[in-house]
Amino acid sequence: MTFSIVARSADGESWGVAVASKFLAVGSAVPAAVAQVGAIATQADANVAYKGLALSHLDEGATASVALDRLLEEDEGREHRQVGIVDVDGGAATFTGPACLDWAGGRSGAGYAVQGNVLVGEEVVAAMETAFLGSDPDAPLGARLLAALAAGDDAGGDRRGRQSAALLVVRDEAGYGGLDDIEVDLRVDDHPTPVVELARLLDLNELYLTASTEDEKVPVTPELEAELEAFAADAGHRDFRAWVGTENYEMRVAPDLAWIDRRILAVVRRGAA
Repeated sequence: MTFSIVARSADGESWGVAVASKFLAVGSAVPAAVAQVGAIATQADANVAYKGLALSHLDEGATASVALDRLLEEDEGREHRQVGIVDVDGGAATFTGPACLDWAGGRSGAGYAVQGNVLVGEEVVAAMETAFLGSDPDAPLGARLLAALAAGDDAGGDRRGRQSAALLVVRDEAGYGGLDDIEVDLRVDDHPTPVVELARLLDLNELYLTASTEDEKVPVTPELEAELEAFAADAGHRDFRAWVGTENYEMRVAPDLAWIDRRILAVVRRGAA
């Protein structure tokens, strides 16, 4: 009742899962990932215990294939399960139990596993695989996973319709303030076009919850600092740092105001104008 892709980035630094389904809050059940360990999607008659078990096996050094074998041999309900796993090195494995509802199946290759069940047909996973392999390998993994998910959705996706979608990407120190590994953790739990909505949220995630790159940083000179402080005062804030906190731009402005993201500077100047 779901289609998903599990993958590692081309640079070997990120792991993630994108998933959509005619199922409420699919992101609460299917995806799990840990940086420098791997990622998993568990679906169909999902065994959510697979998430912790698989990541534990991977963390102990098991490959994706070995971890999958261990999950299945311990599960009497294996015929109803569907799973995709990618390990720390980009090894991938997918499994579709013979009791999964048609159309059901998967594909895997270096760094990715695609799978789905209750689909309109095999063309869904084929479109996802083609989109992922055809995407820019240097692009952020979240964007590549979303492109694959959108391709599956466009190809017909879940034959029962649309309801929810989710995107999870992990990378060392990628989280808020660099204090955890969550680069992207977005869910659309109940929506008529969940994959489209997920794309909108990913754009917002990139602005608010992703750190500025070196190319995006504008050094704050004394003259620019005076401009920023004047803007904040005119807007009724204690100082510019207070404005940054109020607007949730902490990931885009240096704590010591040594630099400001060019997009935030544009926001300031539009506001001042």
